[in-house]
Amino acid sequence: MGTTRKYWKGLEELKETPQFLKSKEQEFSTELSVDEFLGDERLNETSTARRDFLKFLGFSVAAATVAACEAPVTKVIPYVNKPEDVTPGMPTWYASTYYDGVSYASILVKTREGRPIYIKGNKDFGLTNGGTNPQIIASVLGLYDSARLTGPKMKGSDATWTAVDDKIKTAIQKANKVVVVSNTIISPSMQMAIAEMSTLLNGGADSTAAKFEHIQYDAVSYAGMRAANLASFGKASIPSYDFSKAKTIVGVGADFLNSWLVSTQYAPQYGTRRIPSGEWMSKHFQFESIMSVTGSNADYRGMIKPSEQAAVLAYILKGLGGPSVGGSNLAGDVKAIADEAIKSLKKSKGESLVVAGSNNKAVQLLANKV
Repeated sequence: MGTTRKYWKGLEELKETPQFLKSKEQEFSTELSVDEFLGDERLNETSTARRDFLKFLGFSVAAATVAACEAPVTKVIPYVNKPEDVTPGMPTWYASTYYDGVSYASILVKTREGRPIYIKGNKDFGLTNGGTNPQIIASVLGLYDSARLTGPKMKGSDATWTAVDDKIKTAIQKANKVVVVSNTIISPSMQMAIAEMSTLLNGGADSTAAKFEHIQYDAVSYAGMRAANLASFGKASIPSYDFSKAKTIVGVGADFLNSWLVSTQYAPQYGTRRIPSGEWMSKHFQFESIMSVTGSNADYRGMIKPSEQAAVLAYILKGLGGPSVGGSNLAGDVKAIADEAIKSLKKSKGESLVVAGSNNKAVQLLANKV
């Protein structure tokens, strides 16, 4: 059975234009030189025809293929005297620690021919038990930053370490007051060096002069927690938490799995009690303003305003039999989650953790009372 239907591939075939009839007679397209292609005036037009686009595409693919074939020549030169701890092609691992003022972890650094290329947590040493975060793992990229300084500079120009040290020594000797500003320092060797500098500039341990002062400043402050702990326990310190022993966890604005205090230590502890097949599984309640890593892992998550952190803690405190200090203006869904948290806290009395991420002393005092 025949058909009378006829199909056309385009308007030029339907109208049988001269260009179509000419191209129809040519089985193979004519070759176009690079000079002819680049000299085409139609390249200056804002719009491009489909045929021209295919020409451009074919040229770019060919150019990329030719460029890829021209690989640089790399010469491999063997060691004359090979170091004992370097085997070409085999990585060398070094144990180290990482601390940038915010993140801390015991780490293992993978190197090849003396170049660090990878960082991972050290499970066999340190208090973090192999825990890391993206900032720690990505820190190795900073070693290969082409824009980083390769040496000291003085007034915008390159200088030697000797010249810079002499300049600093002269300025310190002439100054009436010397202040060193840094983040919190946990390195014993650095603390010893600063202590020796203080003793030298202040005229000895018995001197009453105060020419030198060391100020430690952190971008993320925990002064509110220290002040609250001083008022509650008589000691202005940051407590050490163990999330592996908590059967009920209540977090109020504290992203303890990502950025709050020593999150690299808390995350492995938290993970050991979040296994359904384990001996027991912790129950986690999180109250926060924006979605966090901790909130995304919680069993119950309540959305609150930053100004409602104290109200949530006050409501939980009242539910546990404490004094009434507010919290009645919470939303209904937040109250429902807080009621579940109160039931769980009563059930696991003495085996619970309530943490708050606010730097407000009043909020931290409420967390201590709960």
